[in-house]
Amino acid sequence: MTARPKGPASYFPSIEKTYGRPIGEWQEVVRKHYPATHMQLVAILKNEHGMGHGHANAVVAHTLAEDRPKA
Repeated sequence: MTARPKGPASYFPSIEKTYGRPIGEWQEVVRKHYPATHMQLVAILKNEHGMGHGHANAVVAHTLAEDRPKA
C-alpha cells in the first residue's frame, strides 16, 4: 500500500492536471524570482500564471522548504 502525499505535495497531481505543467517547471518559475518573499512568489504564480491561491501557496511552500539550508 502506497502512502498518500501529505502537506503541499498532496496538491501536486491536481496542479499538474489543472495547469498542464510538471511541478518541476513551476518550481523553476519560483526559483527564478528569488529572493522574493513567500507571498510575493505566491502573487507571481497567481497574477502571471493564473494559479489559484492554494495551489500557488503549495508550490511556493514546497519549493522554499526544499531550498532551505539544512541545519
